[in-house]
Amino acid sequence: MYDVYRRPFGSVNAFREVPLSQSTTRRCFAVDLHDDPDQVARYRDWHRAGGPPAAVTEAIRADDVRELEIWLVGDRMFMILEQGDAYDPEAKLARDAANPDVQAWDALMRSFQKPLPFAPDQTWVEMTRIYALSEQPLMGHDTTKPVQGSPA
Repeated sequence: MYDVYRRPFGSVNAFREVPLSQSTTRRCFAVDLHDDPDQVARYRDWHRAGGPPAAVTEAIRADDVRELEIWLVGDRMFMILEQGDAYDPEAKLARDAANPDVQAWDALMRSFQKPLPFAPDQTWVEMTRIYALSEQPLMGHDTTKPVQGSPA
């Protein structure tokens, strides 16, 4: 799971930070699970409150990750990560590599995960935000851009 923090940002793993405030940034990621109901149930169980090892949870918090949620639909997962200004991906990489609990957790979680079809060598591929309600006009709609299929 932590590999997401140290992946280079390329065309498949497009980096798109979404500022929430001056001190928090949201990033979103996706990965699939192996399509096996028993495996999905085990993965969910590992992520229940108190399921991850305390050392793993502490490692996440120690790197100024303010919130981290994983959402599941079918066998596809989305992770929403909110990080603070003190978040440093290179420092996290070094700390995670030196932490046997994080390494063991990462190996266990990877046994449940499978890469997305368009990113065969990656897990937890970073997503690009394409819409935000907060960026839309408050009143009406943009009349300069016709809506396809709308009456003339």
